[in-house]
Amino acid sequence: MENVKVSDIFNALDSSAMLELALILVVSITSIIVLQKVLPWIAAQLHDQRRHFILAMVPLLRLIIIIAAFLLIVPLIIEPSLQNMVALFGSLGLALGFALKDYASSLIAGIVATGERPYRNGDWIEIGGVYGEVTHVGLRTVQITSADDTLYHIPHLKIWNELVANANNGTPRLQTVSDFFLDPYHDGNEARDILYDVALSSTYVSLKEPIVVVLKEKPWGTHYRVKAYPVDPGQQFHFVADLSIRGRAILQKRGFKFAQAGFSSAPE
Repeated sequence: MENVKVSDIFNALDSSAMLELALILVVSITSIIVLQKVLPWIAAQLHDQRRHFILAMVPLLRLIIIIAAFLLIVPLIIEPSLQNMVALFGSLGLALGFALKDYASSLIAGIVATGERPYRNGDWIEIGGVYGEVTHVGLRTVQITSADDTLYHIPHLKIWNELVANANNGTPRLQTVSDFFLDPYHDGNEARDILYDVALSSTYVSLKEPIVVVLKEKPWGTHYRVKAYPVDPGQQFHFVADLSIRGRAILQKRGFKFAQAGFSSAPE
């Protein structure tokens, strides 16, 4: 195979080719913008599995549009022969390998994430100590909005060497845990029944999912954990706050004492 200069593999673009190229770019960009506006709006009207399915389609459809545009543009710019392709992509690969290693790694990880779907729009995930809702899965980064409304842009390359914790994994099922710490000298059955009733009577609880109260004895008292599911994952913080406030109030009203670190009030 003869040596090919990169400058020799490009076609001369006439007015017709330029018009076709501009049309492809305009249609592709417009389609992506409409896609990223319309599908999340449709998903916002839903509150079940369909919402997460529609949100998960956004990055996949965007990737399909970009690939389709790329396949249409390449023959306009270069003669699509094997020799030209090897020369072009060899040069681009060498440049990306040295100058944009991390950026290219994030792009590849973004393609992998689109296929494997470790996170989707609407998922509540934790990466690198950041927990929040996935609001956008881009080609290079995933955007997460935390509980205090802070937007984080996290490169996809994090999936290569960091754990990704997904709380609901593309479904409306997200388990919350409310903690209560009681003095060890109390009626455990009564405390457990009270906490179960508190969760059952919450306006946020999903009655389709189980409610479980587990406990573990500690040197300073008894640690209760109320595991339950809100109707919508976005209600998780309101749900935990509701259980904590009402649970504490009812336990105090029934005469239960809360544990104090390093101290317990043993009966005389």
